[in-house]
Amino acid sequence: MHAYPFDRDMSTFIVETDEQSWQNAGLSCADEAGSVRYCENLFASELEGGKLLSNKSTWIKFNRIKNATWRHKNSVLIGDAAHTAHFSIGSGTKLAMEDSIALSEAFSQHTNVDDALRSYEDLRWVEVAKLQRAAEVSQRFFEDIRRWKEFDPEQFAVKLMTRSKRVTHDNLRLRDPAYIANVDRWFADHNGHKHLDPPPPPMFIPFRLRGLELMNRVVVSAMCQYSSEDGMPNDWHFIHLGTRAIGGAALLFTEMTDVSREGRISPGCAGMYKPEHVTAWRRIVDFVHTNSYAKIGMQLAHAGRKGSTKLSWEGMDEPLPSGNWPLISASPIPWTSLNQVPREMKREDMQLVIGDFVRAAQFAEQAGFDILELHMAHGYLLSSFFSPLTNRRSDEFGGSIENRMRFPLEVFDAVRRVWPDHKPISVRISATDWVPGGFDGGDSVVIAKMLKAHGCDIIDVSTGQTVPHAQPVYGRMYQAPYADRIRNEAGIPTITVGNIQNWDQVNTLLVSGQADLVALARAHLYDPYFTLHAAADQDYEVDWPNQYLPAKPRRRKGT
Repeated sequence: MHAYPFDRDMSTFIVETDEQSWQNAGLSCADEAGSVRYCENLFASELEGGKLLSNKSTWIKFNRIKNATWRHKNSVLIGDAAHTAHFSIGSGTKLAMEDSIALSEAFSQHTNVDDALRSYEDLRWVEVAKLQRAAEVSQRFFEDIRRWKEFDPEQFAVKLMTRSKRVTHDNLRLRDPAYIANVDRWFADHNGHKHLDPPPPPMFIPFRLRGLELMNRVVVSAMCQYSSEDGMPNDWHFIHLGTRAIGGAALLFTEMTDVSREGRISPGCAGMYKPEHVTAWRRIVDFVHTNSYAKIGMQLAHAGRKGSTKLSWEGMDEPLPSGNWPLISASPIPWTSLNQVPREMKREDMQLVIGDFVRAAQFAEQAGFDILELHMAHGYLLSSFFSPLTNRRSDEFGGSIENRMRFPLEVFDAVRRVWPDHKPISVRISATDWVPGGFDGGDSVVIAKMLKAHGCDIIDVSTGQTVPHAQPVYGRMYQAPYADRIRNEAGIPTITVGNIQNWDQVNTLLVSGQADLVALARAHLYDPYFTLHAAADQDYEVDWPNQYLPAKPRRRKGT
């Protein structure tokens, strides 16, 4: 129920429900009076004896209105005629009033009607777009509310209040410090850390996967560096990963590390396909383990149809001018018309690739890595089997989602058999193609359940990059809803990624139950010491490298 004052004596009263509950209640065949009586009974305790007044009341689907332009000649649209915002944000009247003010100001500054209307639209466009985006996210919360019905009340309340991303964990702390202190206490207790008193911020609550204990919830996401020769990591990788390890994150992943020379994206991609690679990677792993509390994982992959291209800064996804190697994929579909056509994999190709992944996993164990991540996202080889847009096979590896998952699961099973039982395996997926008719969020829940049944420990949830004509909807934490859905519908831990910019967003994602770990890429390029600085900003004590202790900030709340 959404209710807000209408005048001195009455309030607007809106009832919102998912369609299945509406059908179950018999409301699809109820008349206006019957619907009013049902709602009076349902909300009797909230109404406290009050009656609902009908005014041509009816059940409707919310009308989301957007217009490419709000003006034509000397006519202009304002308010709901130009743009609607779901009533869970409660901003319809506010939008109309702000539009009116902006329109009046535009005419006070311009004598020409066309100039005034153009100025009005320019002035209001960004703010309206931001509010409509928040309203759409808020609307989805209420439409998907069944997903969180098992949440404890503490977490459900935080989820409700932070649903549109306009309110965050730290914003709630400013409003009510005692409330967030209780939320943080619940989060620590719920995750088995009642002994931590006072409770740390959510991002500093430890997390366990099999035998792997992580000191906090921050992950350095895999970031391709395109700086290897024949797959060999070098001093650049040593500095890149070593710096971020001492920066406070609990887990860092290598860049996409290819299981064969032919499986590379570019000549500069890192690999794990030669014995010499083991020694080079071991140097990095040993540094991380000796000089930090961070754990380090290797992300294994095969580029498939997106291989044999230039370094990213020389031309993203552009084929090499010479020296190209042959490509394989689920189906013979090139990435673009400029890229070479891959060979559709035969059974013998699949067996070779499985062998490459097994060898790489064994090498990773020899190098001392703590966790493996299999890259099944972003249109690379294993990902190409997922989507009906890139898998057009008519054999047992195409067609239904069960068939399309057959080969990726064979790879996973083979790796799981050789990877030590006490060490976890993550799988990175693209939870949607961002294309109508492609792989989508519902499919991602299905494959997450399959991977969980095969022994996957956590899903690293990304989106897109599977086809070049995708139309992603970017924004703050824009991929988190997919991690949320997989976590709470498939019942498996998730890592969320995607335009996560600061520690407040990390805390918000964790305490609202959208993910179990939060991975940041660009934020760690900008600030390798992101986690140490986040602790200082929140006045929370963490260990700093001894060599850096002179720079460690003093706590504000005592020693």
